[in-house]
Amino acid sequence: MCQGCRVSLPLLKAAHCPVCAIPEPTEELCGRCLHKAPLFDRVVAAFIYEFPATVLIQELKYHGNLACARPLAAGLASALDAEPYPDLIMPMPLARGRLAERGFNQAMEIARRVAAEFGLDIAVDACKRTRESTPQAALPWKQRATNIRNAFTCDFDVEGKSVAVVDDVLTTGATLNELALTLKRRGAREVIGWIAARTPAPGET
Repeated sequence: MCQGCRVSLPLLKAAHCPVCAIPEPTEELCGRCLHKAPLFDRVVAAFIYEFPATVLIQELKYHGNLACARPLAAGLASALDAEPYPDLIMPMPLARGRLAERGFNQAMEIARRVAAEFGLDIAVDACKRTRESTPQAALPWKQRATNIRNAFTCDFDVEGKSVAVVDDVLTTGATLNELALTLKRRGAREVIGWIAARTPAPGET
């Protein structure tokens, strides 16, 4: 990307919830995390899901423009610069049917570039999506937790490990929360979301 386009990307503000990364002026836990703590431990995000970050993500996800993964991964790598390395990096699993239809997993395209930046390996098939479900983006945010319930399985040894899960967008956190539940049942010590873009508030996208 040229310098002008790069600086136009809406970086996540420093003032955000320390757990779910939603913009929060006080930099304290947001109301949702206080009311019901998520099963993931925290989220690191590069951008707010606003124009033109939305264009990059939609071009990648829905139009197969794999080059759009590069600036998203570069932004995420910058946001992760001061983060400790996890024991394991994995992309958010995509259901088999959707993977066959799309031909790629957008989370993997971002994850492999971020992993290359830090010289880390990716656990490609550590977790799997066990069933097809209605795309989360097509549902009201209050229905998303139910829609994704029991959707993952993990046969990988994550006992005592810190696991970073890479994904393109975090809205309600329902999908990351469900995967965190699966990983922690397998003994993961912590689950961190490495996210390209965070929506401004649940349900806005």
